[in-house]
Amino acid sequence: MSKRRAALTIVGVLVAVAAAPGLGRAQENTAPPTEAPTGYDNLTNGHTVQGPPFQSLNSDNVVARRSFNDNRFLFEDTEVDTDGLGPVYNAQSCRECHQSVVTGGASQIAELRTGRQGKRGFFESAGGTLIHSRATYADLVERPAYTDNVATLRVSTNTLGDGFVEAVADETLLAIQRAQPPALRGNAIAVPVLEAAGLNRIGRFGWKSQHASLESFAADAYLNEMGITSPLFPEENTSDGKSVKAYDHVADPEDDGVDIIAFADFMRATKAPARGPISAAVRAGEQVFNATGCNVCHTPTMVTAPANTVLNGGKFVVSAALGNKVIHPYSDFMLHDVGTGDGIPVLPITEGAPVPEVSVTARQMRTAPLWGLRTRNRLMHDGLSFTSEDAISRHGGQAAPVRARYNGLDAKQKSLLLSFLGSL
Repeated sequence: MSKRRAALTIVGVLVAVAAAPGLGRAQENTAPPTEAPTGYDNLTNGHTVQGPPFQSLNSDNVVARRSFNDNRFLFEDTEVDTDGLGPVYNAQSCRECHQSVVTGGASQIAELRTGRQGKRGFFESAGGTLIHSRATYADLVERPAYTDNVATLRVSTNTLGDGFVEAVADETLLAIQRAQPPALRGNAIAVPVLEAAGLNRIGRFGWKSQHASLESFAADAYLNEMGITSPLFPEENTSDGKSVKAYDHVADPEDDGVDIIAFADFMRATKAPARGPISAAVRAGEQVFNATGCNVCHTPTMVTAPANTVLNGGKFVVSAALGNKVIHPYSDFMLHDVGTGDGIPVLPITEGAPVPEVSVTARQMRTAPLWGLRTRNRLMHDGLSFTSEDAISRHGGQAAPVRARYNGLDAKQKSLLLSFLGSL
């Protein structure tokens, strides 16, 4: 989601990254892994925060890091102008964009991104690719430039179970990548862990896998979706490239870092999305799903790193609740060209500069995790597919052979596969 960003590197195989200290190399573990807890119940997965609570009480007697529910209340809290909301923004709380069934879930809310593709590469809009839909003053509302010839919507993603995703070792993702047929192989990108300056890790959060840690992800969203600055993103966004200083009445950074850590702690403690009823038709449909090749990118199963694995440069240590857990995200968390790229690359350098060397990512999107699919009725990155059949029909590029195999199924096989998807 970032409009302000640090450098990243696109890679094919990141063996050096996976082996680097603090990036998620799995430690030796002889105990068999256990299934991660699932559910739509607003209850914790058992993860407890690391470090003492932040003892700055708000008016509702909520303390960051005191409990799962305190962190959830902060995630749900509505921001106002005296908190630093805006001046340009999209939402007033994290929950506003992440709530289907329970807090942290999927969303029907989409953001707008635009830019310009020219002969010398891709150029951001004057204020960055994100065009905010709201502002605290009428004359600050952003609009796309008439010269922008690239425009897309991006639906906010589910965050339930993301603590388990963060706890997956880089080498686990690389092993999945190596096992994929060359024609379907995903693109793993190394992105900065913003709270650990100078450290890169394989990205996994956001539609472009542009973040590897939940603290970085939360800080990005706090700035770019709510307009609230923090130590990781201390500068306000502009309005169509124009300074908003005259309209910003709260000193930066507006969050001292407490809120973004509370948001990360909450996401780390959520349960993974729960499956629906699993019938004989669902089990048969999963076999069709695998035989068709959908499981190459929509990876059914992976195991998190053991407890006490050090991640994110020492800023996060895998807890017992998150470690050595089997998860079923149905994603490899890598970028693929399936013919639905939004035209906007992952941008590693100064805003407004052409970046032809990373234009490959303009054609790629992160494999959408399918867990929680039954809680969504707006599919694909732009939310413009409304049924699983519609979404499958849009798959091309690397996924064209898989789509062709799906199209070759008989009516019963298609029905079984769709029953399986409906259970996720």
